[in-house]
Amino acid sequence: MKKANKFNILLIALSFFAISGNAHAASLLEIYQQALQSDPQIHEAEARRLAALEAKPQARGVLLPQIGFDGSWTDSSSSGTSIEPDGTTPFNSASESETTQWQFTLRQSLFRWDQVVNLKRADKTVAKAEAEREAAQQDLIVRVAQRYFDVLAAEDRLTSINADRRAIARRLEQAKQRFEVGLIAITDVQESQAAYDQSTADEIGAKRALATAREFLREITGEYVSKLDAPGDDFPLLSPEPSNESSWVDLSLSQNLTLVASRLDEQLARDEISFRRTGHYPSVELVASTGERDTKGEQSFNGSPFTNADSEGDSDSIGIQVNIPLFAGGGTSSRVREAVYLHRASREQLQRVTRATERESRDAYLGVLSEISRVKALEQAVASSRTALQASQAGYEVGTRTIVEVLNTQFSLYAAITNYYQSRYDYVLNSLRLKQAAGTLQIQDLELIDKWLRDRPTPEERLAEEDAAPATS
Repeated sequence: MKKANKFNILLIALSFFAISGNAHAASLLEIYQQALQSDPQIHEAEARRLAALEAKPQARGVLLPQIGFDGSWTDSSSSGTSIEPDGTTPFNSASESETTQWQFTLRQSLFRWDQVVNLKRADKTVAKAEAEREAAQQDLIVRVAQRYFDVLAAEDRLTSINADRRAIARRLEQAKQRFEVGLIAITDVQESQAAYDQSTADEIGAKRALATAREFLREITGEYVSKLDAPGDDFPLLSPEPSNESSWVDLSLSQNLTLVASRLDEQLARDEISFRRTGHYPSVELVASTGERDTKGEQSFNGSPFTNADSEGDSDSIGIQVNIPLFAGGGTSSRVREAVYLHRASREQLQRVTRATERESRDAYLGVLSEISRVKALEQAVASSRTALQASQAGYEVGTRTIVEVLNTQFSLYAAITNYYQSRYDYVLNSLRLKQAAGTLQIQDLELIDKWLRDRPTPEERLAEEDAAPATS
């Protein structure tokens, strides 16, 4: 029993420290730094970059002298009988030997065009890997921001639905009281009850959506984050600079990292054609070798005593080897045609990526401008919805409005608030995507956003505060 109590105390203590550790709201920059350390996708891109960097020393290595060493040790014995040419006299022989030999060989390419082409390709391979790694870093910034604001949007929706449900609960209680004294019909109570039941179901769905959004964020950061900073009321809405759509498109077509990598991929495919054509070209190599052979042995004929049969020798050689491919069964020509078709495919891919880059750049630019206007319009919509709700409530009190109209107006207010917050998140995301399309997105952009983020309570904290409010009043 005492052990159980100690175990419960330990759990309470651990829970307290866990809650205390999560009390601090994480900023967008902190989440990005966590993702930079934990996201498998960015680690995969870095590993692929490091692997691609090895293409350069590998291509350069085959142009340098190649030195090899061969050595062997052999112990052998043999015996046998043979017939002399006269056909009658047998001839017996036996031998034993131990042979040690070694040889150094040096090869130096004098002309191999495939190695020259491969060295040129290595530079482009490295450049492509660098572009892809930088593109992966920019993509991580956008993915982190997307999932960060998805969590905030899910919290907004849950908070809105929860506030709507509580307001409907109060309406339902009032309707029941007014029905009991005969001021309203039973239909008002039933409509309030139906709205409350629907809001309860919506709240369950909103909680599930919030849990899913937090899980998507954990997928990048490697750990759960229960509390996030959110844009404050003073969050600025800045127009893109330069304030010209064509300028952003031109910048994207010249600097977009995915497009840069696609261009390099097309050039590599073109170089592959040249590389495979070298299968028809001759190659010239300088070959030099030096070695030694030492044999210790004995031999016997027709039963005579074994006699010494030792031998030793040195060998040195130098020469030039020329290899001219004459016919390979059509395989080389087939590989060349394959490379031509692959280059054609890479050109079409480049065209597709170019068009997609232009579309993404235009869409992000227009998205920033439209979201600025939309944020302002929704801010006004929130104010108008509040006024409309007050008017509906007053009309309901004097009997000119029905409970359904009040509930609909109330729902419209909370929906307007949620849409207002969502439009601000969309503005930030479109701004980041615009810079990503232009290839200029950097961590400094997150630092700038971070300056305008503020701490705010989570839906769970707000609910706990509201539940505790009546007890403290």
